[in-house]
Amino acid sequence: MTEIYSKTETLELRRKHIGPSCKVFFAKDPIKIVHARGQYMFDENGEKYLDCINNVAHVGHSHPDVIKAAVKQMELLNTNSRFLHDNLVQYAKRLTATLPEALSVCYFVNSGSEANDLALRLARQYSGHQDVITLDHAYHGHVTSLIDISPYKFNQLGKEGKKEFVHVAPSPDIYRGKFREDHPDPASAYADDVKKIIEEAHKNGRKIAAFIAESMQSCGGQVIPPAGYFQKVAESVHKAGGVFIADEVQVGFGRVGKHFWGFQLQGEDFVPDIVTMGKPIGNGHPMSCVVTTREIAEAFGASGLEYFNTFGGNPVSCAIGLTVLDIIEKEDLQGNAICVGNYLTELLEEQKEKHPLVGDVRGVGLFIGVDLVKDRQKKTPATAEAQHIIYKLKERRILLSADGPYRNILKFKPPMCFSMEDAKFVVDQIDELLTDLEEAIGIRTRNGLSTSVQCKRKMPTDGSSQLECISENFSHINGSACRQENGFGAENHTVPCKRIRT
Repeated sequence: MTEIYSKTETLELRRKHIGPSCKVFFAKDPIKIVHARGQYMFDENGEKYLDCINNVAHVGHSHPDVIKAAVKQMELLNTNSRFLHDNLVQYAKRLTATLPEALSVCYFVNSGSEANDLALRLARQYSGHQDVITLDHAYHGHVTSLIDISPYKFNQLGKEGKKEFVHVAPSPDIYRGKFREDHPDPASAYADDVKKIIEEAHKNGRKIAAFIAESMQSCGGQVIPPAGYFQKVAESVHKAGGVFIADEVQVGFGRVGKHFWGFQLQGEDFVPDIVTMGKPIGNGHPMSCVVTTREIAEAFGASGLEYFNTFGGNPVSCAIGLTVLDIIEKEDLQGNAICVGNYLTELLEEQKEKHPLVGDVRGVGLFIGVDLVKDRQKKTPATAEAQHIIYKLKERRILLSADGPYRNILKFKPPMCFSMEDAKFVVDQIDELLTDLEEAIGIRTRNGLSTSVQCKRKMPTDGSSQLECISENFSHINGSACRQENGFGAENHTVPCKRIRT
């Protein structure tokens, strides 16, 4: 592919014309990607990178069926949704068929942020209330209304960041949170915190419009809420006159494997009032959607204020959306998420048994987090070590990221065509890097006993290769047939699936 500019020129133009708050991956040596296919991305030199993080390219980068659908519709028509068009209603019908029956009314928009902003409007109009309960470390979008309810963002602004109408509940994290795996009923305990927040808000004369949560927290650290938590929260929120918003922008469309939506992991008896979706819905094409009940939609319409979105639900977007649904079904990408996700989790669990730096492996389907710790008993976040790992993986042509409140959690959210071979390859590389890193910082274990070692070399937080650590105590605690075809030029492999856990 012919480039217009060299990488150096592209960087210079970016510095000159792009806002300085718009960051790039690997800032000291960013990657210039010129094309991508399936689960692979290619730089200007033709080097191939394995993409383990791009949940936008849900069915694979540059999927030929998506391209054909987009071009075919563009050749015919693209206009706004004030004109009748079959693509809009056909897609709404197909999409709502994946959801519980009560969720039947769609509003099409262009991004996850637009979807969550509209969800707040729906909730406030329906309830007549203003206040929102959100989870600690949550991120729901970049527009002002969503920065206001995203502790992941507004905590960076200091004490002035949190608005009076926002209430923050603890993240339901059973590994690192206040109620952990040894608690007899963490779902009820975390839900009781939400109930107490509502009671306190009422004492202060405030009323709850909505509780909003990602079905599985992503930026918050790949957190999987304990089963039953959402049901108990919804009960308290409904009693307060509010609604439950499930944010599926990062985790929807079959990523969890045996369910199409992340909230369905909570059980068949849980149905949110509003579901928002984005990122994977168009495989990179900017589209998103809010789905809600007829009752909430009618209350929103009763305000007399028309809702119109110029590009939301346009014929091209809907043609692409329909094709993404077709591909998920045709290529059995949910089945792939189960099989490859289980295999990847098992490989990572083996690393937990082998490496003291791995404190926890958690996830469902192709949504997995690896929590790196300096001390397993204290669960001290290994932030610098995580940054080191992702920079070293980049040198080995693997794209992975670290996130969470302490930026110590390795995040896996690859395209859904991720294969067994890919899983084995990336974990083998992580194994080598953890071995080298633990040797460099002096972690040793004998018969499960911890050691304390001083290191003289420094590990910069930017992830470069020079290592350094101070005296640390580490405790070594043992942690506790599927055919993959991606159709993008990689070899097909048959690997046995030992068990299905998602």
